[in-house]
Amino acid sequence: MNRVLDGSCLLLPTTKLKGAYLASSSTLFFTSIKCQALPFLSITYSLLCEKSKDKMSYSSSSKFPLLMPLMVACLIMAASGSNFHNDFDITWGDGRGKIANNGKVLTLSLDKQSGSGFQSKNEYLFGKIDMQLKLVPGNSAGTVTAYYLSSKGSTWDEIDFEFLGNLSGDPYILHTNVFSQGKGNREQQFYLWFDPTADFHTYSILWNPQRIIFSVDDTPIREFKNMESIGVPFPKNQPMRIYSSLWNADDWATRGGLVKTDWTQAPFTASYRNFNADACVWSNGASSCKSNAPSSSTSTNNAWFSQEMDSAKQQRLQWVQQNYMIYNYCTDAKRFPQGLPPECKMS
Repeated sequence: MNRVLDGSCLLLPTTKLKGAYLASSSTLFFTSIKCQALPFLSITYSLLCEKSKDKMSYSSSSKFPLLMPLMVACLIMAASGSNFHNDFDITWGDGRGKIANNGKVLTLSLDKQSGSGFQSKNEYLFGKIDMQLKLVPGNSAGTVTAYYLSSKGSTWDEIDFEFLGNLSGDPYILHTNVFSQGKGNREQQFYLWFDPTADFHTYSILWNPQRIIFSVDDTPIREFKNMESIGVPFPKNQPMRIYSSLWNADDWATRGGLVKTDWTQAPFTASYRNFNADACVWSNGASSCKSNAPSSSTSTNNAWFSQEMDSAKQQRLQWVQQNYMIYNYCTDAKRFPQGLPPECKMS
């Protein structure tokens, strides 16, 4: 599906479908359709799309422009996707978390008094979660921007992205972890191959019954496989919400706590946009996916449920881990004097 980027929508060229022309891709592009029109279009969308599909049949290119306003309405609505008002609640921060641009952008801020955070309205049991983040710029030492999935209770499951701030000019550290039944200690840390404060980048979690894959801009950086067969717990039974927070952790986040937060730089702000969840929603004790599996799991939209990395993705993963990984619990023999965790011996 075509994405909404920077407040405008790309319209792709013509393909004939059910007697009407819809967008597909190659020569006709319209880049000035402003998404601010979405509130109006959302009102007229149903009527316009029904007309375009069922009552209009244009086969000549000379008549195609007459259909364009209808197609634009349908396609913008299809591309618009998420709305933070609909998908998330700001849960703490006393006004430091804000939703703007008709629900398209969310910001969290941190000052000396408080940070801020939000959580998803839905719980999920398996899915592919994407979010674009733009991290705190400049001197972000002592700050942590966390973006993660978590269940509740003392034996919770959790899948973590944490971005550890640093002094100006020094790279962020991307900290990842997986908890199952309340036990974590599975940290891997990375530098990024770009400046995560200069623009938005997509951070993704693919979570299915076989594996968890962490990705950045569609490049996998970590895979945690289901190894229950050798006694390694795997998060598969507890639904999780999406959480994010921006908070002060200068007792440990930057150089082990040696570098403290410079409050003269406050407020610190992180921004979010283009959330997407292809996932099984958990509600009232039941999954939206039958038997916890999408009914058409072989289709493109639900391929995540059985997805694994192909050879190209595996090569990208190796590239990241060889060039940008700075800590791996599976190589920290001093931390595990009684022997490395069993999953480390299998990788």
